[in-house]
Amino acid sequence: MSLLFAFFLFISPLWPLGDNPRVGDPMIVVNKQTNQLAFIRNGKIERIYRVATGKTNALTPEGLFTVTVKAVNPYYRKKNIPGGAPNNPLGTRWIGFEARGTDGRTYGIHGTNRPSSIGRYITEGCVRMHNRDVEALYPNVPIGTKVAIVKTSQSFQQLGKKYGALK
Repeated sequence: MSLLFAFFLFISPLWPLGDNPRVGDPMIVVNKQTNQLAFIRNGKIERIYRVATGKTNALTPEGLFTVTVKAVNPYYRKKNIPGGAPNNPLGTRWIGFEARGTDGRTYGIHGTNRPSSIGRYITEGCVRMHNRDVEALYPNVPIGTKVAIVKTSQSFQQLGKKYGALK
């Protein structure tokens, strides 16, 4: 019993799958209205990227999610395409997040083999980035990072404050 108490007292506050991030924690905010993704860390917006989102508004889920899986040269299960293949639509990186009861392998932020699609409403629900951009983002996003997906006219500064990632 004392081991269980020790676990909850010392370990659980460190577990990254809690509620909103704290100022300083990495966070990703995707705005479907502008097709942009902001990476927030250390209390500031470090970078804003152009992205592609769902071809209909309902396809890309909205809400606060948690990164649960990451992969380099991800395998595309839907069409049995190996990772690294030129026809793989997931590109070179996968940052999967838990959404709609999935396991982080259905919805994600990933690269593309169609760079001309970036900035458009064209995906089946994922957030698509240029390969060079997702490769830069990938090492800075640990498992447990929060991902907020919204459709709003609010600025990334306002959204970062709303979610607790910015002061």
